[in-house]
Amino acid sequence: MRAIATVTTTALACLLAGATLAGCGSGGSGEDKSAGDLLDEANATMRKLDSVTVDITNRTTSGTVTSHLVTDLDSRCRSKTEMPGGGALEQIRLGETDYVRPNRAYLQKRKKTPGVTGEQKLWVKTPVDPAGSGDGLTSCERPFDSFGTAKKGGSTRVGGTRAVELIVTDQGDKEGTYTFYVADEGKPYLLKTVYKSGAQRTTTSFSAFDEPLDIRAPKAGEVLSTPGGSR
Repeated sequence: MRAIATVTTTALACLLAGATLAGCGSGGSGEDKSAGDLLDEANATMRKLDSVTVDITNRTTSGTVTSHLVTDLDSRCRSKTEMPGGGALEQIRLGETDYVRPNRAYLQKRKKTPGVTGEQKLWVKTPVDPAGSGDGLTSCERPFDSFGTAKKGGSTRVGGTRAVELIVTDQGDKEGTYTFYVADEGKPYLLKTVYKSGAQRTTTSFSAFDEPLDIRAPKAGEVLSTPGGSR
């Protein structure tokens, strides 16, 4: 869970952050459970997922970064991040291989290559870097851990599903507040999280729980070979 605060403060890396909690009993209001119990139950439910879609909108004084991630929570995922100024970065991860496709605006700004004039249509194939996501690339995995102090909020609906609010504060982030919207009917999925601080608002939405994935490598003609990589 602490990964939310860390990742969302970095514009590019935030694409692949994700808070991950859900709570409340199956089909019940959860009124007899503490906020901590609901979070524990939610974590267990989310960890059992075989797939999920994660959409993040991170608004700061520097602009808005959005990301869309479909993942099996292990080693197969596809993501796209869009940044202020029109920059976009797409990624497909299949086991130990990454396919990455930045657009022209991303290359001009992030990679300091202003001479790029044509649109980038090819994917770059490269081995997964075990050191992490230094270039803004994501891991398919998501953390499902609790942190801070949780208390119950009100009831609401998220996308037509009845949900309960769980409000979390953390001594390590005195200016920020996290609100977790947890399904209060059916399985206790996390439906949405909202992080608010003085200069930042990050909304993370979760959907398509356990839906079949269709994540494939690009066609051979769409892949550019580079040193260290192969077609």
